[in-house]
Parts: sequence; structure tokens; C-alpha cells
Amino acid sequence: MISIRGLTKRFGAFTAVDGIDLSVQSGEVLGFLGPNGAGKSTTMKMVTGFLEPTAGSISVCGHDVSREPVAAKKRIGYLPEGAPLYGDMTPAGFLDFVGGIRGFDGAERKRRIERVAEKIQLQEVMYQPIDTLSKGFKRRVGLAQAILHDPEVLILDEPTDGLDPNQKQQVRELIAEMSPDRAIVISTHILEEVEAICSRAVIIARGKLLADGTAESLQARLPYHNAVVMTLDTANAAGLTEALKLLSGVASVDQISATDSVTRLRVNALEAKPIISEVADLVKAKNIPVSELSVEKGRLDDIFRRITKAQTTGETGNA
Repeated sequence: MISIRGLTKRFGAFTAVDGIDLSVQSGEVLGFLGPNGAGKSTTMKMVTGFLEPTAGSISVCGHDVSREPVAAKKRIGYLPEGAPLYGDMTPAGFLDFVGGIRGFDGAERKRRIERVAEKIQLQEVMYQPIDTLSKGFKRRVGLAQAILHDPEVLILDEPTDGLDPNQKQQVRELIAEMSPDRAIVISTHILEEVEAICSRAVIIARGKLLADGTAESLQARLPYHNAVVMTLDTANAAGLTEALKLLSGVASVDQISATDSVTRLRVNALEAKPIISEVADLVKAKNIPVSELSVEKGRLDDIFRRITKAQTTGETGNA
């Protein structure tokens, strides 16, 4: 659906996007992550044909964005960051205008507008001037225009920005509903959103693609991913530590803290593979009481900071 090769964008001496290779297939929801100025919005503008690359190529549904811009754009629904809307128009008028540009006749245009208004719950504000709407409703109007023509590819820049928790959940459910037969790219700084709806995530910093994988595979980069933490009586700690070290899936055992009465241990997994069952079975077999037995999964924000920290040092500009 989307194929990006060697994508580069320079503004004078500043390189905003630096040789990105990326593909997104039908059925994938890709989270596009990066700190401010990383090159996310610049990349999205190039993918949607609003900005010409300095080098590289972009193909959408088999159409080169630079050589066949009209054919490519027909297959894309785009929600830009801070989507520009005509404030003196109503949502109904704006969507009618967009539908006309998309080539739909009166009856078909009306049907599509009613469908997206219901999906995104715009009915109550359809005839109010857009300038009078809240930020959340304005964002929903922008999302409505992006899906009005039922595109094969969706490019959404901060789709839940300005929405309340209920509205965010509704948009996430809508994205999940549309995802089976579409390629969807979501640029976001909300890591919870990636974990909730994205099947895959990439991390970009200073214009370079630094990581690509599922949330689980990215979390596995953390040193304590799938480690088991336990709290037990100090009298039992030494013996259990030696037994734990003999388990096939255990890399090492660390003492996190200890007092005369209580010790906390971290059992580190070999190759970050799940070991909770092995550890629990051993504890049960030895009949050792524990007051805590939990798995450290690691959080996506931890790996995000770990990957981008060095690259973003001294970064300036707004890409």
C-alpha cells in the first residue's frame, strides 16, 4: 500500500528527513513516533504529496506520488496536524464542499456526509459555524473529511489531539473498525495510543528511522523486559536465588533490596523471553511463600526515551 525508499528532505543546510525506508501494508496500523522536530509531519506531507522530496521515492497503492499525484491522492485520506478548516462554514457545508471536490454527485455526497457524521458523532453541530466549535469538534470535522471518500490509505497526524477521553476512545474504535482493509499511519506523541491501537510502531529522531517493530518487540529492547520481581523472607532468599539461576530461561538474579526480614529479587529473562511460569512453578515446588510475584514488561515510553535521547541532543527547528 505505502512504499517509501530513501526519502530525504532538506531545507537549505538543514536535513529534516534523512534517507527513510519504510513500507506499510493493508491491515496495518502504524504508529509514527518521534520527539518534536523529529521529521514526522514533514514525512507525512511528502507521503500525501503536499511537499516535494529532495530525494527518494514514495508509492501509494502502486502510484508514484511525484509522477502520479492525482492517482495517489485519490487513495489517501489525510488529517494534517491542526487541520485547516473554513471557519465561516458549517461542518455540513464544509463536508459538502469536500465531497464535491472528490467528485461525488448530490445524492452520493449526501449519503457519505450522513455516514461520516454518524460515525464521528457530528450530528449535533453540523449546522453551527466551525469557528464556534470546540477544538475537539473541529478535530472531528477534520477526521470526517479524511474518511469521506472511503480511502485505502489513511494518514492521521495527531488524530485524537484535543479530544476528551470518551471521544478519544470513539476515534480509536473507529480506526480499529477501518483497519482490516486499509493501511493507516498515525503520527502521535501519545504512547498509550500506540499500545492501544497500533499493530506496529516506528521511532524517528532527527530525521532518521531508529526503530521499527511491534510494541512488544520494542519493549523487549529494555534490559529488564519480562524479568520477574518477587518479595520473600530474607531467610529463604539465598537458597531460592541459587535454584532460580539453574532455570533454563534465567539469565541472572539480582537483589533489588534487602533487610533483616524481607528481600526483593529480580529474575532476569534470557533473551527477554517469558519466564513467569517457570519461576512460579519453582517457587511452588519449594513451598516458599512470596508476598509479590510480578512481571516487568517495560513501558513504551521507556524505550522511546532510551532510543531518542542521544539523537535529540541539541536538536532545533520544527519539522
